Amino acid sequence: MIRRILLGSLCAFSLVTPAFADAANLLGVFGNWSAYSTGSGNGMTCYAMSKPRAMQPKATKRADIFLMVSDWPSRKVKAEPEIVPGYEYKESVPVTLAIGPDKYTFFARNDSKSGAAWLQALNEGQRLIDTMGKGVSAVATGTSARGTKTIDTYSLSGFNDALAKIHAVCNM
Repeated sequence: MIRRILLGSLCAFSLVTPAFADAANLLGVFGNWSAYSTGSGNGMTCYAMSKPRAMQPKATKRADIFLMVSDWPSRKVKAEPEIVPGYEYKESVPVTLAIGPDKYTFFARNDSKSGAAWLQALNEGQRLIDTMGKGVSAVATGTSARGTKTIDTYSLSGFNDALAKIHAVCNM
């Protein structure tokens, strides 16, 4: 019985961390953001993630949806933003993340029936992170491979604390 509960918990947790194969360690929950680490030594990765507070259209069937920021110490990559929409993107259509009047463009890639998007202009990375830290909400807009436009709204409450936690754990 305990083995089934443990296995069920691990399966459910693996759905929460789609981008990482190793088991994730919860570092803390900060408002609407959670901080995690995975791996160890040179293979350690830390990330902060949030689920959307509102999704449009509501009737669209999707897998897990997240806005994430990751630290990759072995690659010397700090605060890499990523949008996980819960579907395959239409790759020729840009994805946007708007925070107040500021809008950032992301490029989409699909892998094994799931999509993800990363910041198109790497030199805007720090400005995006700063804007997220000062913002109230972030709105991700994307288009599925089937042509459905989606709009996901994320609260930025707790973002700064979650980001500080992953930076501290990953020594970034």
